[in-house]
Amino acid sequence: MSQETAIASFKKFQQSWIEQLRNHLNHLRSAQNHHRNSATGDEERLREAVDRVMEHFREYHRAKWAATDKDVIEVMASPWASALERSLQWVGGWRPTTLFHLVYTESSILFESRIVDILRGFRTGDLSDLSPSQFRTVSELQCETVKEENAITEELSEWQDDASDLVMGTSSDPDQRIRRLAEIVHRTDDLRLRTITRVVEVLSPLQQAEFLVAAAELRTGVAGWGTSHDRRRSSEV
Repeated sequence: MSQETAIASFKKFQQSWIEQLRNHLNHLRSAQNHHRNSATGDEERLREAVDRVMEHFREYHRAKWAATDKDVIEVMASPWASALERSLQWVGGWRPTTLFHLVYTESSILFESRIVDILRGFRTGDLSDLSPSQFRTVSELQCETVKEENAITEELSEWQDDASDLVMGTSSDPDQRIRRLAEIVHRTDDLRLRTITRVVEVLSPLQQAEFLVAAAELRTGVAGWGTSHDRRRSSEV
């Protein structure tokens, strides 16, 4: 498969993937509501919905890995993304530490909405009810992720400092330089998938569902708003 074909294929995949994510989001919300309205809860249905979403993220990881191997420069440029999405990107995608901000924000919002029940000693079992152990583990994961992000940022900065060799045609091995960039993107995408997987593992089934709903809403919301903004801007030209 040529570079052009591979990138065109990934662009189509990207559009389809977002639509499927919206479907998974609806299924996840349905399972979440069913669990809350059931007298005994339905954790099996929640787990099934969570597993679907996580497999969807893994599918994206595999497809992007293949596209990166074909044309890492185009992947970094992300021509399939809206201007808003590109303005928010870090090394060709979302910043892993965003996930921790989601956990803390959702936990805070839910805590405030359920504070009366919590003060009465009722256990809600959702993100407002994170245990001290869960908070500690999430905090430790955040610190580890920040360190890895910083290391990747430094490595990419070093690659960019030497990029003039590619532009000037003075690089002794341009293919090796491009391969090094692909390795950086692969390492970053691995960190993204590993981070969301490890955060989910810390949470209970209901908390997992709430967290993934928030993550999916952010992903689809940014994509939708960015696309609408680009269309409005194009119509005004």
